[in-house]
Amino acid sequence: MRWVTICFKNMGPRLSKARVVSVKQIQEIDRIAIEEFGIPSLGLMENAGRAVADEVLKYLSKKKRKTVAIFCGLGNNAGDGFVSARHLLNSGITPKVFFIGQEHQLKTDAAVNYYLLKQRGYAIEEIQEVGKDTVKDLKEADVVVDAIFGVGLNRLIQEPFKSVIQAINGQARYVVSVDIPSGLDGTTGKVFGACVKASVTVTFTCAKQGFFKGQGPKYTGQVKVADIGIPKKIYAGQ
Repeated sequence: MRWVTICFKNMGPRLSKARVVSVKQIQEIDRIAIEEFGIPSLGLMENAGRAVADEVLKYLSKKKRKTVAIFCGLGNNAGDGFVSARHLLNSGITPKVFFIGQEHQLKTDAAVNYYLLKQRGYAIEEIQEVGKDTVKDLKEADVVVDAIFGVGLNRLIQEPFKSVIQAINGQARYVVSVDIPSGLDGTTGKVFGACVKASVTVTFTCAKQGFFKGQGPKYTGQVKVADIGIPKKIYAGQ
């Protein structure tokens, strides 16, 4: 593991040293936190989604219009997106949430947060393609949240996800990626056929090696590391 100088959330413009880890290392850190330290995975997801919402709100605080579009995939990254939508709602902003899939495809924590959002009477739009209305919403959004794929991605991106990513890159004004830009390999910086170009990447616990290697620097934008409640002693030895 190495260190880089990077911006930490909740530290304003100051910079600090951040650990940089591979995908395998961050997955092990998460496993230890959940299985050995007993930290609920739902709690970590809640903290992650709230950190993303905070970043969105910080950016919107300087904007007259406050419109947000959130694009969610099928994994835990999507769960972070659903949580961020709930926190934005609590702050008086009603985001448009686009779910690229069907609810029966969601599992575990992502499914829990999907239903928590729906229980509030919130309409989540399921999409299977990029239509004219989706493009319109992308163009009009002050912020687009990319919660499509996380660090676990290890394959070429297929449709309809590829077209959604291309539409985000072609239409979005400002993009906040959740943990990692969708389509980027967190270890090598390789792009899996398509990748979201983020304005800001709110990454969790540690920066990822792929942000600074290969094509990573072209896609991550400004990297901000958010503390989601994993004790530092877990990753101090990674």
